[in-house]
Amino acid sequence: MCDTSKNNSPKNKNARKGSSLQDKKAHAQDHKRWSRRSFLSTLGIAGGMGLSFGNFSALAMSPSPIQAALAASDTDRVLLLIRLKGGNDGLNTIVPLYDYGTYTTLRPNLAITPSNMIELNDEVGMPNFMSALQGLWNEGQMKVAHSIGYPNPNLSHFRGSDIWANGGDGDTEPDQLSTGWLGRFFENQYPDFLVNPPSIPPAIQIGSNSNLMFRSETAEMGLSVANPEVLYEIAQTGALYDVTDVPECYYGEQLAFTRSVINNTFIYAETIKEAYDASSTDADYTMSNPLDNGRFANQMQIVARLIKGNLGTKVYMVELGGFDTHEGQVGVHDSLMTIVSESVKAFYEDLQATGYDGKVLTMTVSEFGRRIEENGSLGTDHGASAPALFFGPALENNDFIGAVPDLLNPDENGNLVYDTDFRSLYATVLQNWLCVSPDLVDEVMGQSFPRIEGIATPCNVTYAYEAQSMLNSLQHRALYDPTSSNIVIEYTLPFAERVQVDIYNISGQLVTTLFSGNQVAGLQRINFNPRKQRLPFGQYVYRITLRNTSHSKMVSVLR
Repeated sequence: MCDTSKNNSPKNKNARKGSSLQDKKAHAQDHKRWSRRSFLSTLGIAGGMGLSFGNFSALAMSPSPIQAALAASDTDRVLLLIRLKGGNDGLNTIVPLYDYGTYTTLRPNLAITPSNMIELNDEVGMPNFMSALQGLWNEGQMKVAHSIGYPNPNLSHFRGSDIWANGGDGDTEPDQLSTGWLGRFFENQYPDFLVNPPSIPPAIQIGSNSNLMFRSETAEMGLSVANPEVLYEIAQTGALYDVTDVPECYYGEQLAFTRSVINNTFIYAETIKEAYDASSTDADYTMSNPLDNGRFANQMQIVARLIKGNLGTKVYMVELGGFDTHEGQVGVHDSLMTIVSESVKAFYEDLQATGYDGKVLTMTVSEFGRRIEENGSLGTDHGASAPALFFGPALENNDFIGAVPDLLNPDENGNLVYDTDFRSLYATVLQNWLCVSPDLVDEVMGQSFPRIEGIATPCNVTYAYEAQSMLNSLQHRALYDPTSSNIVIEYTLPFAERVQVDIYNISGQLVTTLFSGNQVAGLQRINFNPRKQRLPFGQYVYRITLRNTSHSKMVSVLR
């Protein structure tokens, strides 16, 4: 019945408790903390706008210039990141034949037997449950990067995930883990993204609420969808709610308005739908193991279809959880890696049907590996280094990167010692695959990490990006003065320059110009009094323009 009332409306310094199942209470608390951040992200407290649609949950993220930044490198290459959430067991993914005796001694119940293994070379093997990848290996479309990690590893899911997303290490302070390595790159390259968003999705993450990897200082740098069915729904219909099928009354008008606001939150829905409709699925994504009801394979299928539909997004991330195998690992880890293997095989068969397979490089990431020995619950506890897997014809041959793990010489906590810093993988992928300037790669990563040969054919392009000039690295901030209700915009000019400072509303409309003229070198302060401008409280954007460079950031106008 239609309601017509207008009043009604709808052991070392990095050790921490919880890394081992023996401390079950602490481990549960660690997971609870890990889940709490995801919950906050879903609500939008951690950035973006949280939404819930019946059985679907999603996070609509603020747009950014990531696509324009990557387009500037003049490449049509795509990077797909596969996140193995929970800490993948590296020794049961790439089996150490070179020290098989130690392996079986420390894992009497979990060790992969020779009869259940595919030998990749004289040193290592791959379990039969990953046999779907054998074709890619034989065709030179798979590589293994051994012993990936970082100094002073942190064994917390929460911190470990943030470190891999941020590009820090075990010594990085928690308050420095606020931005991701990709988020920093895109904000650094295009500091004016709040005013000039791209026309296509910058990056797409499926299977999780949010990930620090795409987060900049100001906003999320991609579209994040917690449930793959949500993205499928957007791709199929271009909207989540019908704004026409509503009652013909005031309530119906309000319902239509609310639905349109929600639909418009997904600003890329139409673009996604066009790409999805322009392509088809050309491979069988049916999984032999139904552990996750086909959800991960569905994520991969959607990504393949959007790539083939020429969406233009350069970075995708998909996710499979369940790798925190403290107990009963046999069967669980086998099933998870079977799902990953079969999905990757189908994904590249799908892309190959239309010639897109050579344009996509895939890389696995996980927050840490597992301990060398099994525990009393027939599982493995939180460890340190583990292998990363790469897939795609761009690899040109099968091969191994880095040194195999040394089972006889673990660190003081009994964990495998890393050989290759994961940030070298990131730096190499940015420079050699996505064609980002070496100078910018070093700036984004915070230091220069060695590039690794063999991951992908280096870009044969002239980099569009040059080293950041002093104007491009302008430091700026907004401070609130409660005594005068002024907002003070501060920035330091390296030399005398003509400057314009504007205020925009959240819709990108110019509200007022605070200053336009020449300024001398040094610290500058521009006062902005919202009351004098008669502006309502809410979110605004200030924009500093000098020469051909603009910088912008969100600012809150308080009551």
